[in-house]
Amino acid sequence: MIKKPVVLVTRKLPDTVEQKLKQHFEVILNPHDQLYTPDEILQMAEHVDAILPCHTEKFFADTIARLPARVKAITNFSVGVDHVDLQAAAQKKVIVTNTPDVLSDATAEIAMLLMLGAARRASEGERLVRSQQWKDWSPAFMVGKQITGKRLGILGMGRVGQVVAQRARGFNMTIHYHNRHPLAEDSAHGAIFHASVESMLPEIDVLSIHCPSTPETRGLLNKQRIALLHPDAIVVNTSRGVVIDDEALVEALKNRKIAAAGLDVFNGEPDGIHPEYRKLENTFLLPHIGSATEETREAMGFRVIDNLIAIFNNQQPGDRVA
Repeated sequence: MIKKPVVLVTRKLPDTVEQKLKQHFEVILNPHDQLYTPDEILQMAEHVDAILPCHTEKFFADTIARLPARVKAITNFSVGVDHVDLQAAAQKKVIVTNTPDVLSDATAEIAMLLMLGAARRASEGERLVRSQQWKDWSPAFMVGKQITGKRLGILGMGRVGQVVAQRARGFNMTIHYHNRHPLAEDSAHGAIFHASVESMLPEIDVLSIHCPSTPETRGLLNKQRIALLHPDAIVVNTSRGVVIDDEALVEALKNRKIAAAGLDVFNGEPDGIHPEYRKLENTFLLPHIGSATEETREAMGFRVIDNLIAIFNNQQPGDRVA
C-alpha cells in the first residue's frame, strides 16, 4: 500500500484501535462520538475508500445505492449486520465484513448477569437501597428465583450460545437448545437438541436468546410461543430486540404469565423502546452492553483493521459477509 487508503470511522473507538488505524490508513475519526445521519455519512464518503461503522449507522438499500463509487468496503465494528442491506451491497460490489468470535465471552457474561438479575430481582433490590426504602429483613423479603439446577433453553446455539451453555453448566443447569441443525456431539456436550422452538419452550425454566436478526427471526418470540413457557420462566435477550414481540412479552410480564425478563437489547433502542418495560418491577434492563469490555472492544477493533488491511492488499478478508 503506497498511498494510504482513507477510512471513515463513524463512532469513537478505543484509543489503541484508533492509533493502530492511523498506522495503516488515513483516518477520519469521530472524536466527539456524535451519531451521524445517513446524509452526513454520504457527504463524508465522497472522500473515503472504506467506512468503518457500528450497528448504530444504518446502511439500507437507498443509502448504499448513493455511496460514491470510491467506497470499496463497509467494515463493521459489530458481529450483527442487520443494519446493512447485504444484497444491495453485493449488487454495488461493496465488501461487507463483521467481527465474529471476539465478543462471545463478554456477551455470555451479560447473558448470565441478566439471568441472575432477573431471577433475583436485582433492579428492585438496588432501587430499595438507593432510595433508602430498605427498612427491614424478613424471610418473605425480596424472594426471587434460583437458577442453580434449573433448565436453560438456548435459542441459537452459535458462538455466543455455546459459551453461555459452558457458563451455565457452572450453575448445574441442564442445557436445552434449538438451532437450525443439531451440534456435533463433541460441541453439544450433552445439551438436548429440539427440532422446533415449540418443543423446547415447555421444557425449560430460563430462555436465553442468541439468534441473529433475520426476516425469519423477527417477532419469533410471540404471544403463542410465550404461552408455551411456564409461569415461573425467565426470558433473557442479548441478541437483537426484533426477535421479541414487545406487546406479547409486556402482556406476559404484567399478568405474571412468566416470572421475569432480563433484556440488553430492544426494538427501537435507545429512545423508542417499549415504555412499559421501564415500569415493570419484574424486568432487569441493560443498555446494550453485551460487548462492552475493554478487552472485547479492542479485539473487535483489531479484527476490523485486519479486514481492512486484507481488502486493500487485494486479499479476501477473513470476516466477509457480503
